[in-house]
Amino acid sequence: MLREATETLAPFLGDSPAGFHCVRAEDFTPPFDGYRADLVTCARAFHWMPRPAVLTMADRVTAPGAGVAIMGDGSLWTYQAQWTADLQRLIQSYLGPERRAGTAGAYTEPGRRYEDDIAESAFSDVSEHRIPVRRTWTPAAVVGYLRSTSFARPALFGDQHARFEQEAHLLLEEHARGERLVEDAVFTMLLARRPGGDR
Repeated sequence: MLREATETLAPFLGDSPAGFHCVRAEDFTPPFDGYRADLVTCARAFHWMPRPAVLTMADRVTAPGAGVAIMGDGSLWTYQAQWTADLQRLIQSYLGPERRAGTAGAYTEPGRRYEDDIAESAFSDVSEHRIPVRRTWTPAAVVGYLRSTSFARPALFGDQHARFEQEAHLLLEEHARGERLVEDAVFTMLLARRPGGDR
């Protein structure tokens, strides 16, 4: 992912520097003395992290007026449509009824809301922004997307992965009927600042 980010951003950076750090978020240390970030972002990953520790790190490495943006929009596992329900049933027919996650086995909902963690951090001034997003998918794009998820990554299927992908592609083709599959999602952003900062 870091290599892809480097290659994707290179044409847009010009003379601006960009650094990529392969460390856990809570272990990030500034790359040079005097470093202060203006914005810390986290998209679709905050639930995997030790959230209080990450927010403590953000407090340590950011400028006084900096913000933290926590963003996400669910996944095709949680999106409610007939085609995603059928896809979920297919995944469960291979992997069992529980949603898989990471190396921990079954997925468990976070015990606390993000807002609660943020409220107890230095960035306790929080506003929520909800942005409707419509995505259209080809069956091949959905199958590719599944490879990147924690709930349907290839390793979970063992030697059945190729068979699963064939069945998934056929199922999605049936739903698409030569068109694209539609996902109407809501992208939610929690924008958090230190109290008393400029908005």
